[in-house]
Amino acid sequence: MDKIGIVAEGNVVLALDCRGQGGLSQDNTETSGMTLKGLIVRGIDEGYGNLYYVRQFMDLMSATKILANFDFVDETNISAQGASQGGGLAIACAALSPLIKKVTATYPFLSDYRKAYELGAEESAFEELPYWFQFKDPLHQKEDWFFNQLEYIDIQNLAPRIRAEVIWILGGKDTVVPPITQMAAYNKIQSKKTLYVLPEYGHEYLPKISDWLRENQ
Repeated sequence: MDKIGIVAEGNVVLALDCRGQGGLSQDNTETSGMTLKGLIVRGIDEGYGNLYYVRQFMDLMSATKILANFDFVDETNISAQGASQGGGLAIACAALSPLIKKVTATYPFLSDYRKAYELGAEESAFEELPYWFQFKDPLHQKEDWFFNQLEYIDIQNLAPRIRAEVIWILGGKDTVVPPITQMAAYNKIQSKKTLYVLPEYGHEYLPKISDWLRENQ
């Protein structure tokens, strides 16, 4: 029902149910790794090909193709949008699917894992990174290998592939997804892009931003 306003404006909405995140979709990742914390590292012990978000990115591509095939959908005017994890997935979707023509991403997650770790990830959305080292590699003997695997699901590495127009919104005081990690991806986007920064806000509801975007786009 939270998408009903978008539908009321005459849009078709496809909302992706992320695997194993409380909806009907199940996460069938088979891994010998830990499940104590988070999805970024889920499947990493088997290498990047088994990462949870690899499958999630594939779901994005499949969902976009399905959407475009409906008779009532204008396949030349498909947009992706989301916030936090949803924002990161919207960016990934635009990078992986040429069907996406416009993206609105609000404080997107899933970028620059090494920088997030260096900033002290324990208090952010990246908290599973230090947990992995604590439980799996306390001497950091596999640190380079670990971050190399995560490069495969880092949206900053996908960003140069985007051809869609991008609107990026962030809160200047965001401690959950630090702005510096977001900018690592934003700066690599080569298509038309616009950045909106709300200096007094963090990772929270951003008042009036939706109305403002409607009036100014």
